Amino acid sequence: MGIDEKLKRYEKLDFLGEGQFATVYKAKDLETGNIVAVKKIKVGTREEAADGINRTALREIKLLQELKHHHIIGLQDVFGHRSNVSLVFDFMDTDLEIIIKDNTIVLTPGHIKSYILQTLKGLEYLHHHWILHRDLKPNNLLINDQGLLKLGDFGLAKFFGSPSRIYTNQVVTRWYRCPELLFGARQYGTGVDMWAVGCILAELLLRVPFLPGDSDLDQLSRIFQMLGTPSEETWASMKDLPDFVKFKVFPGYDLKDVFIAGTEDLLCIMKKLLAMDPLQRCSATESLKMDYFSNKPPPTPGQDSVGLVKRLQF
Repeated sequence: MGIDEKLKRYEKLDFLGEGQFATVYKAKDLETGNIVAVKKIKVGTREEAADGINRTALREIKLLQELKHHHIIGLQDVFGHRSNVSLVFDFMDTDLEIIIKDNTIVLTPGHIKSYILQTLKGLEYLHHHWILHRDLKPNNLLINDQGLLKLGDFGLAKFFGSPSRIYTNQVVTRWYRCPELLFGARQYGTGVDMWAVGCILAELLLRVPFLPGDSDLDQLSRIFQMLGTPSEETWASMKDLPDFVKFKVFPGYDLKDVFIAGTEDLLCIMKKLLAMDPLQRCSATESLKMDYFSNKPPPTPGQDSVGLVKRLQF
């Protein structure tokens, strides 16, 4: 199919959002009748490509063409036109950030469990395929009108696995960034994503960001004030990190006092997700086996969440 045919195939229905290098709109696939989301990326000149615009787009395309999973956003089509590349995705009605911020929505324990369960299933698939997402946050967790959650925005995702490979630590939005990244770690693993899930779980319960730091040092200070400053006994390799600085010793809070409605099984998984030492942090597979998911209440089925999302549509 030629470019002209591709352009005609997707009928624009609604503008959804705009970033520095991309525009997203809702469209109808005239060939299938399905509603899709089209992300139009400005590729630009060779000079602009040096700033990473092309690199980010190409990384997302390459990864998503390989990934096929119920809880990973589907890339249905890719085509270029002039200085733009268009990515055609599954259409999702909303995202978790919008749901969290809408105080008219009551999030039951079953809803919270369902969203975390689906997030972990998507992450388990990624990690089994040696991929780190590296930018998990509520507005990258996309939800459709059946309550189905999919991981989106793979612009920072990366293959991992080589023990000697060096990565950038400037990944993950600060509020969801783990201590090792804040201390400048260049070698890291799945723990960076698992910490972010712990922060998202806390945000679902509190309905506000859990640790909203203003700088990397402020972020570390907030983490240690909330969870306690780690010692050499609890995190031996901390002092070897490139940007390590010594912090005041904070005792931390008992999470029971922070999450008053939190059950023991919920607090248990949160503590494992938010372990300071990344080697002590639970994996996605380990998390899915924890009592939190087998105990009552069960995760709220997708169809029961339709009302939540429908009320958000405009």
